[in-house]
Amino acid sequence: MTAERALFRVTSLSANSSSETTCFPPQRHLFEIPREVCYLNSASYSPLPLKTLEAGRAAVGRKGRPWTIDSGFASRQHERARSAAARLINAAPDDVALIPAISYGVATVAKALSIPRGTRVIVLENDHSSPVLEWHARAEAQGFIVDTVPQPADGDWTSAVSATIERPGAPPVGLASISSVHWSDGGMIDVDKVQAALRRHGAMFVIDATQSAGVVAMDVTRLDPDAVMFPTYKWLIGPYGRAFLYIAKRHQNGVPLEQTSSGRRNVNSENPVYFGDLAYVDNATRYDMGERDHFITLEMASIGMEMMAEWGAAAVSARLAMLNERIAGGVRDLGLDVPARSVRAPHILSLGMAGGLPKELIARLAAENIHVALRLGRMRISPHVFNDEADVDRLVAVLTKSLRG
Repeated sequence: MTAERALFRVTSLSANSSSETTCFPPQRHLFEIPREVCYLNSASYSPLPLKTLEAGRAAVGRKGRPWTIDSGFASRQHERARSAAARLINAAPDDVALIPAISYGVATVAKALSIPRGTRVIVLENDHSSPVLEWHARAEAQGFIVDTVPQPADGDWTSAVSATIERPGAPPVGLASISSVHWSDGGMIDVDKVQAALRRHGAMFVIDATQSAGVVAMDVTRLDPDAVMFPTYKWLIGPYGRAFLYIAKRHQNGVPLEQTSSGRRNVNSENPVYFGDLAYVDNATRYDMGERDHFITLEMASIGMEMMAEWGAAAVSARLAMLNERIAGGVRDLGLDVPARSVRAPHILSLGMAGGLPKELIARLAAENIHVALRLGRMRISPHVFNDEADVDRLVAVLTKSLRG
């Protein structure tokens, strides 16, 4: 067994108790992160593993020598990335499309799905723009309304979504388009409960898994959502501009957002007749983006997703939950608002304060080489596999010094 995958026991300390948690060791040695850098902002951008950096440099060199690229190279790149993405959510590779961004994926889905007139499309308050704005743009023309779930004071997004779905006297639900983890406060949405409620109403479910893919396990075969999408530049330790769209087989007969040769059965420049068969291919690859031959970043994306799949969501989630609980325990006496563990995602910790955080707190932390994010008035902390106990203890120590003077 390699050191990268070996499991060992670590002690998770909180303010009032200690417990033993099984985790795999921190993977800092696989990244180019100086010891003095405490990077706790993977919900914004993750660093790239050394292996990915090397692959990217080699790929740039290969693009400089295109005569070295064989005819099957593009297809191998596409299918490697498609398979890596599918593995993360237990999907068939042919049910996954190559896309550049979540906004592209939502636009693709919105074009492929038929939302009944007079129904509601449910979104989350302050959710990221991608799973929200497309529906606002289409609502008037398509005759549905956008129903926004209010941000719950207790952080319990699942109950808030369920209450909105079941609200007495409201128009029927046509679709819910929500993030599985709220980007700003780390609130966890129980997609199983939401799907069960939507299914009772005959409604569709579109999931933005940007803040959960690879860390929180998802099995689309069991869950059966209508669509799931995620990029690689956050939790999947990959590059910007690469994302993936799972779309259920029942929706694989739609018209793609773009018209491409790869989406048709036989449009091939090597054939005597270019437009041989204009019928669409019979799977999700018809929704692939145009100009999908990203020979540099596709391989980089594949490497990160493959690493995450090898570690496994359960192991990654357990380790990050331990780190965040260690932080939560260390700051409870500093006047910070810590969401209940039962309603927050294991890998994101959002801290607030009555009257708001001190104006210069985030900048003060950055000056100490501790990197977190300010999101909607709260401090968002998001460790990843490269973080260790020294990182989070340092954060707690600097926060204690800053807030207690």
